[in-house]
Amino acid sequence: MNETRTSAKRPVTVIRWIARLWSIASVGFVLLMFIGSGLAEGFNPAQFAFRDLVGLFFFPFGVCLGMIVAWRWEGLGGGITVGSLLAFYAALRVMGGRFPRGPYFALVAAPGILFLVCWLLSRGRLWGNG
Repeated sequence: MNETRTSAKRPVTVIRWIARLWSIASVGFVLLMFIGSGLAEGFNPAQFAFRDLVGLFFFPFGVCLGMIVAWRWEGLGGGITVGSLLAFYAALRVMGGRFPRGPYFALVAAPGILFLVCWLLSRGRLWGNG
């Protein structure tokens, strides 16, 4: 019986660590972009339009906050990450008339989905596991 529980927990552990390592890479990438562009151009929020500030609130701030929270609370953090990404896409669509091109924003936020999957699997809520 113990062997069954251990083997059932292995996929959750693997998904959890993939999500964590990917989240480190994603947050590091975002920080690198902000620090690099901030030092070169000077970061001044007053120069941004309202649409840009809304976008920044959801991506990268909301997405990165969610990934950081997910290290402690996977469901909450994953929800914040995925919700922020969806809100970012919706805000750009409503205010800019189009969605961002390419998969890049989704790839940065993908650990949020993995954190949610891990949270659901660890509680037996996905595929009826118990």
